[in-house]
Amino acid sequence: MRRHINQRMAALAHSEIRAMTQACVQAKGLNMAQGVCDTPVPPVVLRGAAQAMEHGKNVYSRFDGLPELRQAIAKKLAQYNGIVADPETDITVSAGATGSFHCACLALLNPGDEVILFEPYYQYHISALLAVEAIPVMVKMRAPDWTFPAAEVERAITPRSKAIIVNSPGNPSGKVFSRQELESIAAIAQQHDLFVFTDEIYEYFLYDGRTHVSLATLSGMAERTITIGGYSKTFSVTGWRIGYSVAATRWAQAIGAMNDLLYVCAPTPLQAGVAVGIQELPDSFYRNLARDYQRKRDRFCQALAKAGLTPSIPQGAYYVLADTSRLPGTTGKERAMFLLETIGLAGVPGEAFFPGADGRQFIRFSYAKIDADIDDACRRIARLG
Repeated sequence: MRRHINQRMAALAHSEIRAMTQACVQAKGLNMAQGVCDTPVPPVVLRGAAQAMEHGKNVYSRFDGLPELRQAIAKKLAQYNGIVADPETDITVSAGATGSFHCACLALLNPGDEVILFEPYYQYHISALLAVEAIPVMVKMRAPDWTFPAAEVERAITPRSKAIIVNSPGNPSGKVFSRQELESIAAIAQQHDLFVFTDEIYEYFLYDGRTHVSLATLSGMAERTITIGGYSKTFSVTGWRIGYSVAATRWAQAIGAMNDLLYVCAPTPLQAGVAVGIQELPDSFYRNLARDYQRKRDRFCQALAKAGLTPSIPQGAYYVLADTSRLPGTTGKERAMFLLETIGLAGVPGEAFFPGADGRQFIRFSYAKIDADIDDACRRIARLG
């Protein structure tokens, strides 16, 4: 038979994150598997989107986004990240940060190109690479602080290497790459003429006094870095799908062409709502965001530790990898199902974030929940004894 599913599909597994979410719905449990971010949306963002709809912004925007959103992003990049970007040529608004990443992969990677990732990795990064027939190459980070020797990055380089992916603050680890770590990656990228794709979607979720460093701001890196961000998490609008990429003009042109092909544009009135949020929300909003999530982290991690599910304390983002090896089962999936069936709490098996057996001991939880749900989760965990 000549009709078959595309061979790329054979390498793409259904997201374990969504699989556990579905299992949680069936079990009527508390979902801490998917980072749906069900905390309240800032009212100004909601009003901005509603007013855009009422005023007729319901048709296509330009392929790379509304001008007011690109201008707001450019101003924010200059003030917060230290990145200089022309809103007319360097910024592409897309269908979420995952859409931005996929467009960048399609535009800049060829089949057979090797791309270095840090393990534990975000599953969708792997899936996007496999979809464009690139080859993921792992550099192992070590718990609990998820450190790595720069020499291991160097050893991962081959003549087929094309790019490095840096996710900071990271999913699932909560790792925030230090300036020294980023400088070592930048030096390797320049020495071997590599792109660096940075996923900075959690840039405002920083704990214990940490600050965010965008790799594109390091010496010599603006031309070769594709910076990816978005507002799904920051504004609690994960269903709106508003992300962006920032790149030197010649790379942005190719990324924009792919964005036009795949998505035409991100949802126009929702772009407008995000633009209003960027323009009008004060700096205190972002400080309070980090403070509130640090409190959620502390409460949830204390409950995990007390129950003998030792957490690797996140430095940023809103996920935690907990060592669940004391629970019944030999795999992360078996232990995740044990938790769901006994206390009604859903997490993601660690195998979703590690290529080999290393993930078996971990379950990832998302604490992007309202405080009442955090309290509920802590009570459930306490029942483990």
